[in-house]
Amino acid sequence: MTDAAPRYIGQPLRRREDLKLITGKGRYVDDIKLPGMLHLAILRSPHAHANIRHVDLDAARAAPGVRLALAGADLTGRLGAIVPNWILPGTKVPHRPVVAVDRVRFVGECVALVVAETLAEACDAVGLIDVDYEALPSVVGEDAAIRQGAPQLHDNVPGNITTLFRIKGGDFQKAVQDADQVIKLRIVNNRLIPTCMETRAILADPGADGVMTVYIPSQVPHMHRRWIAETVGISEHMLRVVAPDIGGGFGAKMHLYPEELLCTYLARELGAPVKWWESRSESHQSTSHGRAHIETIEAAIRNDGTILGMRVETLGNVGAYLSNMASGGPTVNTISYGTGSYRIANYEAISKVIVTNTVPVDAYRGYGRPEGAYIAERTIDAVARHLGLDQVEVRRKNFIQPSDFPYRPYSSTGVILDSGNYEGCVRKALAAFDYDARRKERDDLRGQGRYRGIGVAAYTHMCGMAPSRRLATSGFDRGGWESARVSIDSSGRAVIYSGSMSQGHGHATSLAQIAADVLQIPIEYIDVVQGDTRLVQAGHGTFNSRSMAVGGSGVHVSSHRVLVKATKIAAALLEVDEKDVAYEQGRFSVPGTDIAPVTFASVARMAYVGHRLPAGLEPGLDETVFYDPVGMGAPSGVHIAYVDVDPDTGIVDIIDYVAVDDVGTLINPLLAAGQIHGGVVQGIGQALYESVTYDPDNGQLMTGSLLDYAVPRAEQMPNIRASFQETPSPTNPIGVKGIGESGAIAAPPTIVHAVLDALAPFGITHLDMPMTPPRIWAAIQAARTGAPS
Repeated sequence: MTDAAPRYIGQPLRRREDLKLITGKGRYVDDIKLPGMLHLAILRSPHAHANIRHVDLDAARAAPGVRLALAGADLTGRLGAIVPNWILPGTKVPHRPVVAVDRVRFVGECVALVVAETLAEACDAVGLIDVDYEALPSVVGEDAAIRQGAPQLHDNVPGNITTLFRIKGGDFQKAVQDADQVIKLRIVNNRLIPTCMETRAILADPGADGVMTVYIPSQVPHMHRRWIAETVGISEHMLRVVAPDIGGGFGAKMHLYPEELLCTYLARELGAPVKWWESRSESHQSTSHGRAHIETIEAAIRNDGTILGMRVETLGNVGAYLSNMASGGPTVNTISYGTGSYRIANYEAISKVIVTNTVPVDAYRGYGRPEGAYIAERTIDAVARHLGLDQVEVRRKNFIQPSDFPYRPYSSTGVILDSGNYEGCVRKALAAFDYDARRKERDDLRGQGRYRGIGVAAYTHMCGMAPSRRLATSGFDRGGWESARVSIDSSGRAVIYSGSMSQGHGHATSLAQIAADVLQIPIEYIDVVQGDTRLVQAGHGTFNSRSMAVGGSGVHVSSHRVLVKATKIAAALLEVDEKDVAYEQGRFSVPGTDIAPVTFASVARMAYVGHRLPAGLEPGLDETVFYDPVGMGAPSGVHIAYVDVDPDTGIVDIIDYVAVDDVGTLINPLLAAGQIHGGVVQGIGQALYESVTYDPDNGQLMTGSLLDYAVPRAEQMPNIRASFQETPSPTNPIGVKGIGESGAIAAPPTIVHAVLDALAPFGITHLDMPMTPPRIWAAIQAARTGAPS
């Protein structure tokens, strides 16, 4: 073993875990085949809203290979209801059975099930189930659902509003009186489908020892263990959850779904492994959707571009039931960030959480933060365009300044932006983009009948989850801590057991970099274990850009504790006081003496041999930390896009995209750039291509497959030029802020602003996402003819 070790934090190391994935050696849930494995298939409702009069299972039960066929009534009293994990105070929670009993409330809801010896037999038998439905009126739009006379989904949710959430700071009416003008706009945050490469899959295996092992692509394995145990009725210590390789999560794989409960229950009842695999079209109608907001905004402004105040109303569509975090998305996570990166002292907002006859809506990359940033950025861009001012200068005029941090927007008690330098991000972005030259080129080309546009967006938000005690005040049924165990073996090699969970983030590399820097040992001697509740002590998993800020901080602290103990052992070996021991590049020494140094490996060996330990010190070199953050970090950034719009087709070509993001301390710039790229692509998808569509008359899902739901393709994506600014966070020991959601927050308004800039010569000031070619073309034609668009 070598003794020298370089510094790893800040180095663009390639992901250690990629080799197995790109060579086809990854292990996903559907790759797991067990002896005697049975297969689950589910009959889903073809109606958006209907009473269930009768379910006839006789033909299905008699079909070849069928071991079991059940309807919702057969499970009454055997399985608990699906209960949200974040219930904002005052929320009215609709009852959600695992399988519908007397009524269905969205197309795709579970109505009955079949377990058979093969998947084909299970699917064939499902087709034999006969259900007598009484169709009921349905409603799919959030604005339509709260109108007088709209169909009511749940008896305990009058008016279809589950939650009302208000925030207020300053005096908006006074801002209106002081303003030169008040502008208004209405924006839509389109409903999205989290299109992961890997759809959901579950395999429940009842072991001979009585332990139920559930294989699931979960972002939150330990939380899934608790939820499944509580709902199915299994002691937690008798339930093991294993999350192998995961082909994307984006928030959709951190919720409790019926299929996870059914597989576990059925495996226990049948005494055999039961697997369920979700087809792509099934995913569109059963996995949680994202976004689905309507906002109306008023901004009180001065003619120089200063924004004095804002008022916002959000209508958040959460589908037929409250999913895990649904009450908090359109409320705390959205309107709290409606003022964005700007000093807007007078702000008031109300959010209504609304149930409709659609697939439940929950966390999708950023969850509320993209919606909040869209409010702020569309507002400030509308101000600039309305006043004829430069979009960058209006942002600069209203920016929170470095001297303002830590900053509480609109004197908020809940939002604290820890640090930032927005002007620094602007300068870097403008220089990389060559803003002035691009503006001249754009203007020159307009004279030739070519329509190019420049879009700018700035953002900030809070991420990493809050201290656990603070989460309790907003209705969370979980903490904000993360666990990390750093275990050194007798050769001096380390294993990190982290409660965080990678879905392609590169944790096996970045967490090892953190530990390698503290321990000053080669990164090759450090392994990372995640995703197994039997091996990893505890955890909350990965979401809200918390992996490095909370999980990484846990690794940092536990590594330091290992080093403190190792130093005590080294002092005993060197026969000196521990305060005289120095540690550098894997060696403990006594500076200023001729005492021979001892290596980290030698100390690790003695930790387990135990012959020469200081009095009272236990053997071993193994430390576990449950790291509870003291606050949340506030990433920020500025993105700029350059687009070309063809007026004859409405097609948008993204020529250039520059992203400058401040995520505090960079652990690995290469992985950070990859996170930005992925988020930007998803944001471009929302801005230009993706949108879930329902038939408003009958609630049918019109985008039920990838034939109807457009995701961005590689050839449509620009060269995304990502760079970073580092303003460390004071809220954690490594100064990191989180990066996973940044691209998805910044990209939608950036692209929308670029397209609107290109369309400015036509007098078009607003279009909702997605800005598809037909929508753009129609707006241009309407503008040319003077007809309303």
